[in-house]
Amino acid sequence: MRVLTIGGAMIDTIAIIDSDRIERMSMFNAESSYLLLEEGGKTEAQEVSTHTGGGAVNCAISMARLGLDVSTLVKLGQDERAETVMARLMDEGVSTRWISRDGRAPTGASVLISSHDRNAAIFTFRGANSFMEPVDLRDDAFAVDVVYIASLTNKSAECFPLIIEKAKAQGAKVAANPGIRQLSAYGPAFQECLKGIDILSINRKEAGALVPHLVARVGEGGPSLPMGQDEDPPLMAARGLNGGGFDMSLSRFCQAVTAMGPSHVVLTDGGRGAFVATEEEILHCPAMKGDVVGTAGAGDAFASTFTAFLALGHDTELALRAATYNAASVVGHIDTQTGLHRKEDILNALEGTSAVPRARRWAL
Repeated sequence: MRVLTIGGAMIDTIAIIDSDRIERMSMFNAESSYLLLEEGGKTEAQEVSTHTGGGAVNCAISMARLGLDVSTLVKLGQDERAETVMARLMDEGVSTRWISRDGRAPTGASVLISSHDRNAAIFTFRGANSFMEPVDLRDDAFAVDVVYIASLTNKSAECFPLIIEKAKAQGAKVAANPGIRQLSAYGPAFQECLKGIDILSINRKEAGALVPHLVARVGEGGPSLPMGQDEDPPLMAARGLNGGGFDMSLSRFCQAVTAMGPSHVVLTDGGRGAFVATEEEILHCPAMKGDVVGTAGAGDAFASTFTAFLALGHDTELALRAATYNAASVVGHIDTQTGLHRKEDILNALEGTSAVPRARRWAL
């Protein structure tokens, strides 16, 4: 099974700060929190470490560990950071033959500040990630079984329709995990691309960016998922999705998106678990409980694992449970790739009765 991942490559510097050394302000109604840094002051860190990251790199390594034949197509600068990314990919058995080097900007980099709940605040320098161009998308790179498109930034996002066109021309399945900037800036164009996407993976905030456009097609509101009288529903099932002042029920959102092309729509909601929708049903799997060291990379681990298990012929529920397990392993580590498992380890873990429960199902 051959896979090509496309998207961002970064060098991540992660600072772990004890909760009593940095103040946090939480907004009750907005469900947002802010870390407060003192201007001109030094804050003692528990640890500062540097790792490779970026959506395309994280997902390439994830899928390689799951046993797939993986190559990646990213844009790097002409610098030492690029050499670090290349070395890590080669160590993990990921082909680097389609990587482009560009002297116009350095390789992308991020600084992550992790404290309190370990949901890191991230400072991002996109660098060469913003310079992907049609000339970088060689036709022979797309002669694979699956093309996985991670988040694309700035001008690179304009290549999204061409990437899908090239993938479909080669008969490849397309999985996409776009970011909030891409969905917000290219909303109408992105909707046109949905007909070429087989697996769409987004989180609750990203789904909200699609809501206004979907409301224009199918209307606001929608039926709720049926729940038992004493059942505590998942938040997304109870509240639905909202964006731009509009609200949609989860079922109407999923029906609207699957009708536009994707066979599977994955909706993640952090510690509240994840949903997967097909034309026939919606499945929900709660998140695994455990110590959270860092949440960065968990979304990449989830989406890439789900895509890989489907590509390998497993059913939707097993793919959902496997993705839940692998993502939970990632949040137990600082490095976004350290916790990634091999396929056999995941399957063995899922045979246990308490690893990841069976998914809850609702018919659509």
